[in-house]
Amino acid sequence: MTAQLVALTWDAHDPAALARFWAGVLRWESTGDPRGGVALLPADDTGFRIRFQPADAVKTGQNQMHFDLTSGSLDDQRATVDRALALGGRHIDIGQSPDEEHVVLADPEGNEFCVIEPGNEFLAECGFIGALACDGSQEVGYFWSAALGWPLVWDQNEETAIRSPHGGPKITWGGPPVAPKRGKNRLHFDLAADGDLEAEAERLLSLGARRADIGQGDVPWVVMADPDGNEFCLLPPR
Repeated sequence: MTAQLVALTWDAHDPAALARFWAGVLRWESTGDPRGGVALLPADDTGFRIRFQPADAVKTGQNQMHFDLTSGSLDDQRATVDRALALGGRHIDIGQSPDEEHVVLADPEGNEFCVIEPGNEFLAECGFIGALACDGSQEVGYFWSAALGWPLVWDQNEETAIRSPHGGPKITWGGPPVAPKRGKNRLHFDLAADGDLEAEAERLLSLGARRADIGQGDVPWVVMADPDGNEFCLLPPR
């Protein structure tokens, strides 16, 4: 048995406003979330929802993960950029060179994302969300492959990528150097156990995860961290 990736959860100062931005960019529908906040439901084969939960922490440094959005043409790329800017996004400089063809943007709360140029071969078979690009080690790529039961689709020069057998975006890890972790990540995975919650937690521990305390108190889910220290939640079976 493996856990299922059911959501990518974002900490947000204004969950409703941030959900409106991403609903407009992705063209997904929003819905209430049983754990509070707002959720977006995928309109394609992404396979997991996006949740926005209230949080007060101030963003420091770049996020550990970000979306790479694909483009079918230069006009398509420009349209995505223009749509994001009209919804409240902005251009940002994270050290990219002037001749790079992808466009780096941030949402209204400063979360980075990229609009990739047309013709990108690595993301050619993926949908609009081509990848969830992560800063992380080869070890953590192996961990998530085993945790989710998703095959490795890239494993070269300590860079790794996995993808669900059912399609959807790739999840990639760029390998060393991995940036030092600065407090709790603003984005994290929510997994649902396929069967007994504690048995699945023990399986993840055997793969290299650890239990984590982020001040969650007495909750019906298990908070854990992957081998790079990135937090995630293991929820009871759905």
